[in-house]
Amino acid sequence: MRLVLKPLFEAELTPDFAEVIKGKLLGKEVKTGEKVVVELIGEPLHFKVLLAEPSPLKVDKSTKIEFSTGDLDVINIEFGKEVDDVITFGKGFVILLGNEVVVLSKEGQKVYSEEFKSLKGIRVTEDLVVVIHGSGVKIIRP
Repeated sequence: MRLVLKPLFEAELTPDFAEVIKGKLLGKEVKTGEKVVVELIGEPLHFKVLLAEPSPLKVDKSTKIEFSTGDLDVINIEFGKEVDDVITFGKGFVILLGNEVVVLSKEGQKVYSEEFKSLKGIRVTEDLVVVIHGSGVKIIRP
């Protein structure tokens, strides 16, 4: 479980600060795209949730918290196996991992995943993903 937060205030944040924020968010549910407020020494600290994986995410001790700063938002996603291809479309990305198809939103949130025995190809439009497999196709409308 992972949580990427963008501070909506100016400050240099140390890696130890992530543990402080985790302590304040323990047991709370957060969603990708929402804003959260953490009270620290009587001051409200505002963050934007760039990624909650999964979304919604209930923060617990195993949740990994990262901070993104500046105007550039960078999200790293690890799949645990080799990425064979990435195909972009209007609503996000399709990641090919061998015979597995993973569809991600623009924010990097997984919206669909399935492994196919006989994957032959992928085609995308602005809002559709078509998986060609075996003797048929599967149309995914994220």
